[in-house]
Amino acid sequence: MTLDALAPGARATVTGFATDAPPARLLEMGLLPGTAVEVVRLAPLGDPMDLRVRGFHLSLRRAEAAHVVVEPA
Repeated sequence: MTLDALAPGARATVTGFATDAPPARLLEMGLLPGTAVEVVRLAPLGDPMDLRVRGFHLSLRRAEAAHVVVEPA
């Protein structure tokens, strides 16, 4: 399952990336394998997503979230 498929309030753990080379931008924002992620809310039109990662809020477009593979908690 990928991060973009989670509904608001859902929690998951990052397990990897859907691409061979993980996007450096996502790694720099703290989306490393083993990191807990919670979907806080979606923008009115569904894009971007507001995530809680490592104690801070992160806004991420659904297209970028589609590269992050997660395991629901």
